[in-house]
Amino acid sequence: MTPKYEDREDRFQGYRGRARDVLEKYRIGVWSEVEARNDAGSVFTGVVLPRSENADPLHIVVKLTNGYNVGLHADRIAAARELGYRKAAYKIPEKDFPFDPKKKQVTLLGTGGTIASRLDYRTGAVIPAFTPGELYGAVPELADIANLTTKKLFGVFSENMGPEQYKALAIAIGAEIEKGVDGIVIGHGTDTMSHTGAILSFMVQNSPVPIVLVGSQRSSDRPSSDAALNLMNGVRTAAECDIAEVMLCMFGPTSDNYDLLHRGTRCRKMHSSYRSTFRTIGAT
Repeated sequence: MTPKYEDREDRFQGYRGRARDVLEKYRIGVWSEVEARNDAGSVFTGVVLPRSENADPLHIVVKLTNGYNVGLHADRIAAARELGYRKAAYKIPEKDFPFDPKKKQVTLLGTGGTIASRLDYRTGAVIPAFTPGELYGAVPELADIANLTTKKLFGVFSENMGPEQYKALAIAIGAEIEKGVDGIVIGHGTDTMSHTGAILSFMVQNSPVPIVLVGSQRSSDRPSSDAALNLMNGVRTAAECDIAEVMLCMFGPTSDNYDLLHRGTRCRKMHSSYRSTFRTIGAT
């Protein structure tokens, strides 16, 4: 049974400003199946998705019937109506992450964005995962690699990483090393991952453990997503690698064969969407 519009407590989840005003005007909200028409006459049909707290206030995100997401500018929506309502279970059921005393201890530090996620096939929504239990539910292979704990330091877009975040990240890395962890993984957006890798290489010197930055070029709602493979290989590197320095672990070839490790001071992102976009500069 479809709940009444006024009874949907999460109908504006993540929306504010002009985008929220438009949702209210047409009495649509998050998880509404909608048909929207813009000022150019184009018609868009799909499900309104939630947005993150730091998203801009001008766009409404719709999962189209063809599977792609589109952002509709609030000021260009000329008409919209609700066709139905399909709410996703927007949380991954947590399972206790198995502890194995024989496996290494790895800490995953979150800086923002989605490190791993699972697709809700009924609505097409991507459900983010971060806690050990959520990650185990999304990528159960992690339990075969290491014992994992997670800490979310902050939630920013990678282009907004700056001196404040770099300092907090370096301090957090030092604290984990003092606790005796065997390796550290850092979830990071890909746009400025190489910058953070270079900066941390100078801020955290003579590290006794591997420090591995990971991210994904394509989200988990796409069949070609690189998120799970990058995360698994990043955790494996942190747990088993004997290279104790700052590295980036990202897709290697265009196929799903392997990832590459890049030194933090010599890596560059070469393309906006290729999975195999990261390359070591000066490699022979």
